[in-house]
Amino acid sequence: MAEKDIKTTQGLPQPPKEIVVAAPKIPFDWKRILFILLGLGLFLFVYFMPQWGDAVDPTGKAFPLSNQGKGALALFMLASIWWIFEVVPIGVTAIAIGVFQALFAIRPAKEAFKDFMDPSVMFIFASVVVGLAFTKSGLTKRLAYKMLQVVGEKTNMILLGALVVTAGLAHVMAHTAAAATVFPILLAVNALYGEGDKQTNFGKSLFIGMAYAAGAGSVITFLGSARAAAGAGMFAEFTGRTIGFFDLTKYSFIIGWGMVFLIWIYLMVFLKPEKKIIPGLKEKVGKLTKELGPMTRDEKFVIITVLGAILVMSMQTFVPALKSLDRAAIMLVSTLLFFLCKVLTVKELEDIPWNIILLFSGAMSIGFCLWQTGAAQWLAVNWLVMFQNAHWLVFVLSIATFVLIMTNFIMNVAAIAISLPVSLVIAPYLGVAPDVIFYSSLLTAGMPFLLLIGAAPNAIAYESKQFTPGEFFRHGLLLSVGLIAIIGIAIVTMWPILGMPITIPK
Repeated sequence: MAEKDIKTTQGLPQPPKEIVVAAPKIPFDWKRILFILLGLGLFLFVYFMPQWGDAVDPTGKAFPLSNQGKGALALFMLASIWWIFEVVPIGVTAIAIGVFQALFAIRPAKEAFKDFMDPSVMFIFASVVVGLAFTKSGLTKRLAYKMLQVVGEKTNMILLGALVVTAGLAHVMAHTAAAATVFPILLAVNALYGEGDKQTNFGKSLFIGMAYAAGAGSVITFLGSARAAAGAGMFAEFTGRTIGFFDLTKYSFIIGWGMVFLIWIYLMVFLKPEKKIIPGLKEKVGKLTKELGPMTRDEKFVIITVLGAILVMSMQTFVPALKSLDRAAIMLVSTLLFFLCKVLTVKELEDIPWNIILLFSGAMSIGFCLWQTGAAQWLAVNWLVMFQNAHWLVFVLSIATFVLIMTNFIMNVAAIAISLPVSLVIAPYLGVAPDVIFYSSLLTAGMPFLLLIGAAPNAIAYESKQFTPGEFFRHGLLLSVGLIAIIGIAIVTMWPILGMPITIPK
């Protein structure tokens, strides 16, 4: 009986054998571990080093570096390495900044984490929400198609159009708001390039260019950022003279727009788009524009709300009663209105790129940490004193370079605040007029092309996932050198012609 059963079973079709496919072996990322350990090693090495010497300015005033200040510099090094090489998500590095301050007694936890909700961070949050409102309402596509109808099918002209629009908006609104407005439009433009989510030279140049152009456009007027008003206030305090509304534009216009076109040329050379034209784009855009139909209620509401916020912020310069209003609160009014009127829902709230918001939260925290511990001022004095016996032009460019470096790590207002007082003290010894120091510092403070944390437009552009922090740094390095060179040329040629005092009798 048993034999019969066996034969019967053998005659039946056998079930297929289970095929076990081995999971692909993920190679160990030694490079990532190396930079994690490098950042930690530098932090611990600097933190536990013996106390560093004082910084002494030309008048003999000493600026001691406390243990907390040395700890801030150590944390500054760790964050820089982790951010540049992105060993963990950039938002996680930001969290580490708060954690290290609390664990190593650099600053109390309450202060370190309070900066994560600084009004500047909330302004960035509100600007991102504006971008979401543009996209959800359909306004993004409408504006993108309109821009493409003007610039045509050539990719080089599309890129130039994107840069010009971004820089132009940064004349009349904060560069963060300008970038947040343009970003979704460029996403729609990049989608028409036909490569999906794949990283391309066109995508890299589009979004890196947007970040750089936002900074270049913002230096031309007082409306582009808070740094100009803050710097002008310091200038008035030290010199007794005021910077007029149109004085800033007179001296910055050519340099700002010169940088916009230099950025365009640079990107066309080093990130040349794979396609010279996007075939059939004009017809496709025309068809898509017709499909959109007339402007909807939500689109009109978004435009009116955003223009209203921009108008109020613009009038703050001229209307004393509005000066006390915080820019973040003004922008957040638009956020509230979008949700109250159901232009946005909880889904859009969940879609907010919190990695970017955390990035700027950490940037504010490390910036205030360097400022409050005296580390930033110690750095500024040591840097500028090195050039106190140099040629006056070298001294001015050294100030501009210092501000350029610092503004990639801390708030540009803070970068100006720690460098202007020291440089204005040294300037008379070298026969340098304060005006040239003010304008050269203000220009470099507005164009942090190296790190994502340098300015909100940089971080917003990164959300496109078209480039890495390392690529952003590499391209920004060459353009930063170009910026210093252009400022140097302006100091000895253009600015004197326009009437700016450059040197004074010693």
